[in-house]
Amino acid sequence: MINATQIRKGMIIKVEGQIYKVLEATHVTPGKGQALMQIKLRNLKDQTLLDYRFRSKDKVEQAFLETVEMEYLYKSGDEYVFMNLDNFEQIKLASDIIGDRVNYLVPNVVFLVEMHQGKPVGIEPPLTIDLKVVKTEPFLKGATQTASSKPAVLETGITINVPQFIKEGEIVRIDTREDKYLERIKS
Repeated sequence: MINATQIRKGMIIKVEGQIYKVLEATHVTPGKGQALMQIKLRNLKDQTLLDYRFRSKDKVEQAFLETVEMEYLYKSGDEYVFMNLDNFEQIKLASDIIGDRVNYLVPNVVFLVEMHQGKPVGIEPPLTIDLKVVKTEPFLKGATQTASSKPAVLETGITINVPQFIKEGEIVRIDTREDKYLERIKS
């Protein structure tokens, strides 16, 4: 158990029996009354967001997650099959555990699967991933600098902004933290 004032961004805590990842933590000291911690949390089970306030004297249980490197193999119905790289054991993860990370599921890419008490509660994609552009507008001659990017749909269905020179069929590297174009990959 830790004091609520010790909560920091990135920590994993238990609140009302659920496991949450701390997205933001702000210490608030109002003019009157007690100081408190305003926390923004993401439920690791169903990916919902929660705003929570702790009084500064409250105690919070910190949870620890084990991370296991697993390779994404394929989709089977509504589940996604991953293989543990250490013992080659395969597990199926439901879409509610994966959440919006489904945009990065490309076969043979290694993910970190977050486990709590032996059960998967979430996945972390690699920092960058290479995806193929399946749909984008053609290059516009005479486009101004303000129109220097255009939307592109990638092979997993995610839409990001890319520079004007990117064409359909090209491979682009994106930052998975911000869904942002980084560079074009030469074949």
